[in-house]
Amino acid sequence: MERIICVCIGYAFGLLQTGYIYGKIHHVDIRKQGSGNAGTTNALRTLGWKAGLVTLLGDAFKCVFAVAAVHLIYKNSRADILPLLSMYAGMGAVLGHNYPFYMKFKGGKGIAATAGLLLSTTTPVMVLICLVVFVGLVAVTRYVSVGSLVVVIIYLLEIIYQGQTGAYGMADNYLYEMYGIAAFLMVLAFFKHRENIRRLLKGTENKISVGKNKNK
Repeated sequence: MERIICVCIGYAFGLLQTGYIYGKIHHVDIRKQGSGNAGTTNALRTLGWKAGLVTLLGDAFKCVFAVAAVHLIYKNSRADILPLLSMYAGMGAVLGHNYPFYMKFKGGKGIAATAGLLLSTTTPVMVLICLVVFVGLVAVTRYVSVGSLVVVIIYLLEIIYQGQTGAYGMADNYLYEMYGIAAFLMVLAFFKHRENIRRLLKGTENKISVGKNKNK
């Protein structure tokens, strides 16, 4: 039951579509601009750096807040499996971000929300590794999709590494659940980026650019 509750809590937080809300404040429906995606990259391309940064932070921290809410609720009753419950909350946040019911299940691709889960479930060193890899890949290739997909792979490996080294202090069966959730999020990220992957293979993927409308 705790797992279902945590997913629902995460989903509720995930429904906060930062890019869509930011666009509406500036009289723009981001779903009708650029790629039609409600995430950070499309906000950056269509509305400018400020919109991209606001969307990134908003979408990441809604997952952080979902995990924090779960900690407040279960810190006493289920402290033994809090890392696992955090993963369920994070998964819910990603699902809420990707598939918001009030937007006809058309949201973002879940990378910023997953970044929030990364912040909540790994060490600062692991976060730094992902950040350096992401920034480095995007700087070199100019493809946000490449950096995003590599980072979700690294995140899965980090979760497994930390689990196997005892960082979470849980029994193996709970650790395997965590690995399964991280693997699911990786597969979901690849699924949501399937068109990007096709364009990458064809050499037609869009490189990172900033929209002319800065909305200052």
